[in-house]
Amino acid sequence: MSNDTGSPTQRPVPEGRLVLIRHGETEWSKAMKHTGTTDLDLTEHGEEAARRTAALLEEFDFALVLSSPMRRARRTAELVGLPEPDIDPHLVEWDYGGYEGRTTAEIREELGYDWTVWEDGVVPGDTPGESIEQVAARARAVIDRVMPVLKEGRDVVLVGHGHTTRILTSVWLRTEPRFGAQLELHAGSISVLGYERAFPSIQRWNQLAPR
Repeated sequence: MSNDTGSPTQRPVPEGRLVLIRHGETEWSKAMKHTGTTDLDLTEHGEEAARRTAALLEEFDFALVLSSPMRRARRTAELVGLPEPDIDPHLVEWDYGGYEGRTTAEIREELGYDWTVWEDGVVPGDTPGESIEQVAARARAVIDRVMPVLKEGRDVVLVGHGHTTRILTSVWLRTEPRFGAQLELHAGSISVLGYERAFPSIQRWNQLAPR
């Protein structure tokens, strides 16, 4: 089938942009501790950096603002100047189970091998923990929620966490969730997802506001 110009007909590509904000620094993120279900506040530095991040968002006109329910995400949304967000529980961080509050170095010392959360997963603790596939399923639910807005050519922003955001990006790119291990993402950064022709793409990644 061809259109009037004789070129192949293509499916419409969503023109809206999906902006991802990782919450600002907390004491645990600063110490490289796995922070999933623990509800921490931002550090003073994290709050200051979030205020600076507002300048990176001036080009966007958000039709939908979603945030994780955790305080560190909601406070970041407030400080970057976003409207009151809808709280989406699918945006919470990976449930690390028995590895909550521990660093990778500590876990490796206990286990005796080069453990990573991406390859080896977590064990139950005070919470059951999640597999990477379960986190990816939550990410897919978020993408399905925002896609109608993006198809209208309108921008959406998600305020969330490091690992969940990296997994969501992997799902967006239609690759396997462990690809997120290769996506470095700093606290307080913004990233932008969109399309390159018919292919989901990363338009901007891990951008930090200048000091």
